[in-house]
This record gives sequence, structure tokens and C-alpha cells, in this order.
Amino acid sequence: MIEHIKRSLGVALWFMFLTLPLMVIRVNTIKHVVEWRWLNMAWVGLAAFVLALVWRFTLARRRQQQAMQKEEQAARVPLSQKIMEEPRAYRPLVAAILAFALAFPLVFSTYQTNIMISALIYVTLGLGLNITVGLVGLLELGYVAYYAVGAYTYGLLHAYLGWGFWAALPAGALTGAATGALLGYPVLRLRGDYLAIVTLGFASIIKIILENWSSLTFGPKGVANIPHPGLFGIDMDLAAVTNYIYYLMIALVIIVIFITNRLKNSRIGRAWIALREDEVACVAMGVDMARTKLSAYAFSAGLAGLVGVIFAAKTTYINPNSFTFMESAIMLSIVVLGGMGSIVGVIFAGLMLILLPEYLRAFADYRMLVFGAVMVLMMIFRPQGLIPAVRRKYRYDDELAHEQE
Repeated sequence: MIEHIKRSLGVALWFMFLTLPLMVIRVNTIKHVVEWRWLNMAWVGLAAFVLALVWRFTLARRRQQQAMQKEEQAARVPLSQKIMEEPRAYRPLVAAILAFALAFPLVFSTYQTNIMISALIYVTLGLGLNITVGLVGLLELGYVAYYAVGAYTYGLLHAYLGWGFWAALPAGALTGAATGALLGYPVLRLRGDYLAIVTLGFASIIKIILENWSSLTFGPKGVANIPHPGLFGIDMDLAAVTNYIYYLMIALVIIVIFITNRLKNSRIGRAWIALREDEVACVAMGVDMARTKLSAYAFSAGLAGLVGVIFAAKTTYINPNSFTFMESAIMLSIVVLGGMGSIVGVIFAGLMLILLPEYLRAFADYRMLVFGAVMVLMMIFRPQGLIPAVRRKYRYDDELAHEQE
């Protein structure tokens, strides 16, 4: 109690010192005098002291509750795991969500469908980044680079060779995977902050190349007149094209969820998770670190390149400013907010982070403030994410062992 009061007093004094020029000193330009408003400093100190004291009591109580519930949580099965392990619980829910998704363009306007396409694009990018960040544990801040490579692959192949969407789609995926492997090989030994800095620098290099190699990438003006996806040569208006791209994204999200889930439970997926938990022990057990990391980089980057092709086909125009660091920050926020390694959490966080700003445009001036505050609170009170991944546990059953004997 006394320690909390001392620390809160220290915080109050620090806030009073920082806000002294703003809250106390006031220059009256009419009377040409300086007014000293000491009462404001007192209010600032009192408010800072109360808030700091409440904050410390809240954190202390939370630690006590975690200590008391630690054994209960170890024995208790999470609700998400119960739902996923019981087909009668999750199959009707999945069927209802799929039915709503399929009927969405028929119920809502083209504008709403276009917003949902953007949300599905970020969901897919989040699922791709979830492989390197969530499963392998490699902090990557330049994921937008592979996204840009895929988009420009389609734009440039159409501009120079006249390729269509379906021909450029696998090319974008392969180009993205090759770029991911190209970056992944030199940074195999890097971890943590060093890896994040290298990936951030790589994304900046890609953006600079796109801006300055005008003879190939058309420079800052970008690539225009990129065609929409075709369907057996059928002429479609804007509404039909939007619905078509929406259903393509629904199919892609379902395929990515299936592949990611299968990979997560496969041999290579278990190697990814082992690298995340303890790289030294994983290598000592015989796992090929280079091949395992490169496979994660290549698959994740290939998925980003694939989505980049769809993005270029959706917007029909791309330029280097379409692929900024803020895009990478949003993708990483989706993974962290949803829960690293959690497929359901990434989907939920992607939809929330993209759809909520669109439907809260009345608070457009405060969106980034709210976004930052939510991320800070998540890191403090729920660092595992909104829907954390279910960790596999292996338990030795003594009774079963005795029966077998």
C-alpha cells in the first residue's frame, strides 16, 4: 500500500513538471503580463495521483487473480478448444457464417461488398503473416514488400506482355515466394529486433526501387488500366465484377484456412512451432533450421504475392504509395490482436480492424488514437490476443500405462 502511494506520488510530480509550461504559464497578450495558474497544476497532480494509484491497484489485483487461477486454468479446457473439439458445436456455426458470406452481395450494396473485399484481403494477408510471426516466431515488419511484388507482377506483365489475370495469378505467387526466399536466406541467423530491422529495410528498398526504376515500373505514376479478373470472356459491369472478386476472395480465404490448418498440424508445421519455442533445442533434435525457415518465408511471401495480384485486379491502378509501412503495421496488428498462431483470431481481428474504421467515419479524427489505445490495452491485459491459439498438450496417463502392462 505505502509503496503504491510513493510511486503514484512520483508519477504525479513528474506529470506536474511536464505540464508546467502548458497548464500553469499563460501569456496575456492584451495586458502584456504572465499569468501563473497554480490551481491547474494542483488539479493535474491530483488527477495523475488518483489515476496512477487506481492503475497500480488494478494491476496488483490482476496479478493476484492470475496467481489464484493459475492451477484452475491449467486444468480447465478453453471455450474455443471445446467448440473446436465438438463437431456438433462448430459445424452449425461454420455453416451459418458461410451462408451469410455467400448471401452478402445479394443483400448489401456494391459499396458494402467492396469494403468486405478489402477486409478479406487483409484477412488473407494476416493469415499469411501468421505463419512467420505466429507459428515460426519471426518478427517481420516488411511483409508489404511481397504484397507489392505480387501486385506489380500482374501490372507489369499486363503492361509489357499483355497477360491476363489468371495467367498472372500463379506468376505473382511464385514471384512473391522467390522474393521471400531471397530475403530469408541471408537472415537465417537473425532473431528479434535485428530481424525486424532487416525486414523493414527490405520493404523500404522495394518501395524505393518501385519509385525510381521508372523505365520498368513507371515510377511514381504507377501502373494503370490493369484489367479486372475475367470469366470466360463474359462482359460484366462494375457491380458484377465486384461480386465476382468478392466470391474469389471467399474461395481464397477458405482455401488458405484449410491449407494453413493442415500445415499447422503437419510435420513442417510442428517444426515451425518447435523453432518458435526454442530454436537451439529444435536444431539439436535434428530439425533443419535453414530449410524450415525458408519454407515459412516462401509460403508466407507467396501468399502475399497472390493477394497482391487480386488487389491490383480490384483497384486497376497501383503505385508505390499503395504499399507503405502502415500496411505492414496493420497486418502485424491483425496477427497480434487476434492471437499469434490462431487462425480464428486472425480472421476476427482482420475483419474488426478493417470494417470498424469504415463504419466509424464520424470519429475519423480519432481513429488512430483509439487504435493505439486498444493495442496498448491489449498488450497489458490480454497479450495472448483476442482468441489465442490452443496449445497442444501431451500428458502421460499412469492408469492407461498400468492397464497396458
